[in-house]
Amino acid sequence: MSFENSSDNDGESFSFPEVSVPRPVRFWLMLLCDIPSIVCSFCLIIHIIMNRTQRHALHNHTILLLLIFYLPIQLIDITFYLIFFSYDSIQPSQPLVCLLWWFVDYCFYVGGIVLMAWLAIERHILIFYDRLLLNRRGRFLFHYLPLIIIVTYILLFYLIVIFLLPCENNYLYTVLVCGSSPCYESYGILGMWEFILHAATPVLLEGIASIALLLRVQIQRRRLRQSNQWRKQRRMIIQLLLVTTLNIGINFSNCALFCAQFFGLSLEYGVEAQLYFSFLDYFVIFLFPFISLSQFPDLRKTIKKKLLGVVRRQPHHTATVTHTRRDIPMNRMA
Repeated sequence: MSFENSSDNDGESFSFPEVSVPRPVRFWLMLLCDIPSIVCSFCLIIHIIMNRTQRHALHNHTILLLLIFYLPIQLIDITFYLIFFSYDSIQPSQPLVCLLWWFVDYCFYVGGIVLMAWLAIERHILIFYDRLLLNRRGRFLFHYLPLIIIVTYILLFYLIVIFLLPCENNYLYTVLVCGSSPCYESYGILGMWEFILHAATPVLLEGIASIALLLRVQIQRRRLRQSNQWRKQRRMIIQLLLVTTLNIGINFSNCALFCAQFFGLSLEYGVEAQLYFSFLDYFVIFLFPFISLSQFPDLRKTIKKKLLGVVRRQPHHTATVTHTRRDIPMNRMA
């Protein structure tokens, strides 16, 4: 589905396609999915940070960063979408709004893709090479340093290319995400660098690492089941496979279409599919907190009790006492 839009900058007419799902349906679908996802994200973040055991557990750190990276998308990106669906334009129609939307939409989504790839690789280290993490130096080199590098690089890259790069942006206030066309993409090398390093490579690594983990677990299943950590490792593996299946199913298809177009496929082919994949990307973010919740059974019980009102009521036995006139003593005065 395409519709006509006009740029507020130069008055030219543009045609930008959208998914065929009506805007009101998308509005309510995103709103109703976003609210419980935000609540679940905050519950998980608070639980991991406040609980000493969970805070020091290495397998929770990448999950925590993913939850934090997805929050700006849930709180800012989705809010801008809902405002656009309500007013059919960016509100307020200011360059700063577009820059902020681009930064959140690109930076934190790409950061999520890269962190997902590291999550798949890290599971190999935690399950099969845990001896590397027994001392402080090993934990820094193989756990903390990769996370520091990923987060610092992603934030600096998008801060520079969106806010500091000396080029002229074209802000389309009547198009979703202001046209999704920050000017740095006009630099061929930056666009190619972004696609290869921020999208194609992480998705490929995530798929390879997840399949390799599944095969390795099947091969060494007997030895792993004898381990005292098997229950925790099993939860980590199931969580990774659920997230990876969902994430790769959408992002790999999107990357494959982009590669086909880069190597000669007409841009007209696959446009509608790409639009749907981009729309479905948000549901990876919406579902991630609930998939992560499977790793925290105690928190899951608490949420059921406090937020969903599922309270296990204990049976109360009330004794019934029947009073008669004989039960009430009368003091007679002599």
